[in-house]
Amino acid sequence: MQRPRQIIECGDFVLRRWRGQADFAPAFTLIEESLDHLRPWEPWAARHSEQSTRDFLAKAEWKWANGDVYNYAIAKDGTLLGMCQTYRGAEPQGRRVGYWLHPAATGQGIATRAAAAVVAEMFTLPDVEYLEIAHDLANTSSAAVPRRLGFTEILREPATRPAAPSGSGIVVVWRLNRPAPCLSCT
Repeated sequence: MQRPRQIIECGDFVLRRWRGQADFAPAFTLIEESLDHLRPWEPWAARHSEQSTRDFLAKAEWKWANGDVYNYAIAKDGTLLGMCQTYRGAEPQGRRVGYWLHPAATGQGIATRAAAAVVAEMFTLPDVEYLEIAHDLANTSSAAVPRRLGFTEILREPATRPAAPSGSGIVVVWRLNRPAPCLSCT
């Protein structure tokens, strides 16, 4: 099975694979400092703890190994800014992309550029035919990313899990298909 690169350069920041328990302290601090920003949109934030961070990092190792989830820390000059990930979708040829940032890193285009880098990387894998981004209808900041990257909204449906505190309970799904090969480029 072909895997994505473990480090993706994005100009002034980098996406790098989480380094297991070696990343515990910076990951825990990143989440702690981002909780007020995450709680309205991410149900998992309400259950945040040292143990949940350790569990996330441990699972990130084996999920990367079996291709279920490719989790990247977003880092700038050694400081963690957030996370960008891709995970298996409902169909084998599709994957979902997710992202979140420390509140001090928002409004700078980092989420869009990180997601764009993950999208480009995923389309280097031969078994990925499309990517999706899903977010709550009320989360307009998350909606801006797929719109900027050329995704097409394909579905609005009731959430299958309880809505986050600020959520509407309606999930919006966007899709981007693998670009067709450039026949004149060969």
